[in-house]
Amino acid sequence: MSGKDVTIGIDVGTTAVKAVAADADGHVVARTRIPHSLRVPGPDELEHDADEAWRRGPLTALAELGTSNTAAVAVTAMVPSLTAVDAEGRPLTPGLLYGDSRGRACDAGPDTRFLTGESVEFLRWTAQQAPDAHGYWPAAAAANHALAGEAMVDTTTAGTSYPLYDGDGWSEKVCADCEVTPAQMPRVAATGTPAGRISGSDTVLAAGAVDAVCEQMVADAGNVGDVLVLCGTTLIVWAMVRSYREVPGLWTLPQSPHGTCQIGGPSNAGGLFLGWVDRLVGQGSGAPADARRVPVWSPYVRGERVPYHDPDRRGVLDGLDLTHDGASVRRAAHEASGFVVRQIVERSGAPATRIIATGGGTRVAAWMQALADATGLPVHVSAIPEGAALGAAFLGRVAVGLESSLTDAARWARTERIVEPDPQWAGPTQDRYGRFLELAEGAATVSAPR
Repeated sequence: MSGKDVTIGIDVGTTAVKAVAADADGHVVARTRIPHSLRVPGPDELEHDADEAWRRGPLTALAELGTSNTAAVAVTAMVPSLTAVDAEGRPLTPGLLYGDSRGRACDAGPDTRFLTGESVEFLRWTAQQAPDAHGYWPAAAAANHALAGEAMVDTTTAGTSYPLYDGDGWSEKVCADCEVTPAQMPRVAATGTPAGRISGSDTVLAAGAVDAVCEQMVADAGNVGDVLVLCGTTLIVWAMVRSYREVPGLWTLPQSPHGTCQIGGPSNAGGLFLGWVDRLVGQGSGAPADARRVPVWSPYVRGERVPYHDPDRRGVLDGLDLTHDGASVRRAAHEASGFVVRQIVERSGAPATRIIATGGGTRVAAWMQALADATGLPVHVSAIPEGAALGAAFLGRVAVGLESSLTDAARWARTERIVEPDPQWAGPTQDRYGRFLELAEGAATVSAPR
């Protein structure tokens, strides 16, 4: 690395901290990955050792990349998340993660809103566990404090915690209801602005953004007909449409840089589900699956978000028989993830012409092929799987004046390969998609009275 046009993006993810150093053209000149444990204490609980994942992980990642020739560093992370910290910024409680039942109000039924108040319940639970804590911080704030001594989150991360953060600041009323004060919450800085200095250097700490926002910035998937699929621990699907529309169960958000809207949302049929199936099935013989002999997964082992918003759903493996082997069960899992994408796209009514896939899951060739086969669409696979970290690196450039517009991040988008649907799998996959919908809708009928 040379010159001050290099910036670093650090992504605090569900299973690892990923970091990249990128030059002015978006070429990754260095990268690192620091794995951390994902704890599942109960079927509806998901947490980190926040000290390992949110504090030590980013410090190790930055130490491996270095800052001697780096203009800026920006952090991105999954949302929502929360831990209590002491005066040194060391976590005192588990790092609660999205979808954890401790973020659910006791009397809450299915909630289809984009912002459900999960962060409020995280704060309530965490404050009860550590009532004398110095602060209550999301993952990004813990990472920023570790790197620069500054407990800071960006406006997009803070915004996802509504009504805890109401756009003007941390709500005194909501904080009081959780028996904390706004002073115990992190400082909020506008995305893409300078927010401090990395400890021991003159490198700027930039305010980042939510991980999914960072991935979208460098994916160039804003045209009508594009379907952006973020293949991470969570599966996130955004189909681009020309104008705002509402569809039951889906979320619609403006995509202002392109003048379009995106419709879809997150699903639990992503890497967390697929990794669990891999561990369940084991290594296997390596023989390919037979297109005619694949069972059907209903992949909701920890409930589902979009489109059902049902945390009580559970997984089903349908049609299993003695002809199936590990390869068949694994292929069924990959297909189920693709079927979720197809279902969301079909519900959206978007005129889909291609999928743009990004995230760490793009390294799994079998997942990408099943995604193409299940949807019948070509899959344009991003050349940089660490899309969130790359987008954060671009925000670092904005913060130090090396870029003037967030829309210019699209020039960093690169396609590694295009995966076409396999015609030999078209018929059998179509039949299994019908069964997938039957299972999904049947579960919806059963869950409705809850």
